Amino acid sequence: MTLRPDLAVIADNVASGARILDVGCGDGALLAALRDQKGCDARGMEIDAANVAECVARGLSVIQGDADKDLAFFPEASVDYAILSQTLQTTMRPDQVLEQLLRIGRRAFVSFPNFAHWKVRTSLLWTGRMPVTRLLPVAWYETPNIHHATVNDFRDMVKARGIKVEQAWFLRGDRQCSAAAASFRAEHAVFLLSR
Repeated sequence: MTLRPDLAVIADNVASGARILDVGCGDGALLAALRDQKGCDARGMEIDAANVAECVARGLSVIQGDADKDLAFFPEASVDYAILSQTLQTTMRPDQVLEQLLRIGRRAFVSFPNFAHWKVRTSLLWTGRMPVTRLLPVAWYETPNIHHATVNDFRDMVKARGIKVEQAWFLRGDRQCSAAAASFRAEHAVFLLSR
């Protein structure tokens, strides 16, 4: 199975044999890849019951839970990496979820859509409407995205909280692009964070 581009970046940069918690793990594609290809102790938490059932049917260790409420029940420093892929923008309090990730894991991977990408800006400018794109495929009233963050917004948030950015990757479509003008050019971002 081919991983989504942001998940492929994360999988490529997780150490073999690491302990993983994937929050908002969806169908478990990343968990399965980390378990099968890197020998990781990979566990997940997912809010959608159908996705949890699919993960469990694949032999994955996944529980149903809400990132905004249930991360507090995980022990401190219990995993090497806490992962939040394409989920940050759907949480009620992204700042608090990020703090929980770094409490639970020694490091955290966070990926999210960049709402300052030039196509999003252009759509707003010329049509006066929230865009529907290949990567943001539903209308504003159907989307689970409640926080429309940008690369620069995210950088400001982690800096204000004293969180270290160990590495960052920026994606345009299915390819990586440079960090130069990433807030304008990147459709998605992936950050590796630590304290």
